[in-house]
Amino acid sequence: MTTTLADRDAFTRAWADWHHRHETRLADPHGFLAVTALHWLSGTPQRFDEVPGAWSTGAAGVEVVLDVTEELALDGVPLAGRHVFGVVPERGGVLATYGDTVLEIAKRGGHDILRPRRPDNPLRARYRGTPAYEPDPRWVVPGRYVPFDEPRPTTVGAAVDGLLHVYDAPGRVEFELDGQPLALTAFPGAEPGGLLVLFTDATSGVTTYAANRSLALDVPGPDGSVSLDFTRATNLPCAYTDLATCPLPPAGNHLPVAVEAGERIPFERLEDSTDA
Repeated sequence: MTTTLADRDAFTRAWADWHHRHETRLADPHGFLAVTALHWLSGTPQRFDEVPGAWSTGAAGVEVVLDVTEELALDGVPLAGRHVFGVVPERGGVLATYGDTVLEIAKRGGHDILRPRRPDNPLRARYRGTPAYEPDPRWVVPGRYVPFDEPRPTTVGAAVDGLLHVYDAPGRVEFELDGQPLALTAFPGAEPGGLLVLFTDATSGVTTYAANRSLALDVPGPDGSVSLDFTRATNLPCAYTDLATCPLPPAGNHLPVAVEAGERIPFERLEDSTDA
């Protein structure tokens, strides 16, 4: 198939619009760049710097006990004294607020956590965008989704040492790159019926983030057809901050080719390696 100059220009404009929206979400005043700390909850009430209340978790779920001078709101309703948030589902979360801070109450890898998000966090304040490869239509490749007979519980590691995530993988995606037949185990995507693949490739740790990149796929067609647009491969939050619990790709999701498409190592990580 021949790509005309007009086709390439249209492709580049569509990619630029998509990437701008993606960057805007990332740099939201209470997005992941605004996270200032990662606190792990236990059965013993604990207090954390710049977070109101004494926090704990148990059979009834996450709870907080606030002093009379402390403020915390949930859905705009002020809380007082003891409040039980209940059991937070895995990969779920609740957002509470105090002042200009949003407090994420979440469960990751079976552990309840707190993550304050402040608009003035230095990581967000100095953010200048994520570098990416120039979008090239050659990196949009056709594939085929092959569902498993039943979803397979798949355990993967995390950006945090010792933490494990478990996903029910519904199937795999088969495709070719540089004439090589390849396959990636897929996880459920954000949209119903959509898919998410986590992968590394020959650029990982060289020009792209070493631990992982992600690629969202639309709902497969009736015949299982999918399109893998590697120009839209994105970094996970752990590429920017150590306060993330991102999953690592499942075994077998390393591509033996250099996928020179999508987002590259963030400037912040490059600067950290230079300072080291």
